[in-house]
Amino acid sequence: MIFFDTNILVYLFDTSARDKRRRAKELFERHGPLGEAVISTQVLQEFYVAVTRKLSRPLSGEMALNVLRELSSLPVVQVDTDLVLAAARRSIGSQLSYWDGLIVESALRAGAETLFSEDLQHGQAIESLRIVNPFA
Repeated sequence: MIFFDTNILVYLFDTSARDKRRRAKELFERHGPLGEAVISTQVLQEFYVAVTRKLSRPLSGEMALNVLRELSSLPVVQVDTDLVLAAARRSIGSQLSYWDGLIVESALRAGAETLFSEDLQHGQAIESLRIVNPFA
């Protein structure tokens, strides 16, 4: 399984970042149809906010909702109390922010071997998880 951090999915719709958009599409088209892509409820929430408010050409709320429906067809890790507590422990015991810790813990819960993220240290290994910045 390959966990997609929010930033990778946002680039699918970022017309101002052509190279990153192309690379994000390559990754998603390669891993999504094979059933290898996994996300979390955190990713869905952050995605909606980012594509409707933070892009130079934001998506309409309705378009973003349609994309959320499509993304929801992927395996989705539900953020629950146990995951929140695990993320807090991860943040306390490492240099990760709570939010990055939640992404890492979600990926680990999903059994992902790879976490595609632009926000974490490329090449870093966290337990059985390898961090890959696809734009590095």
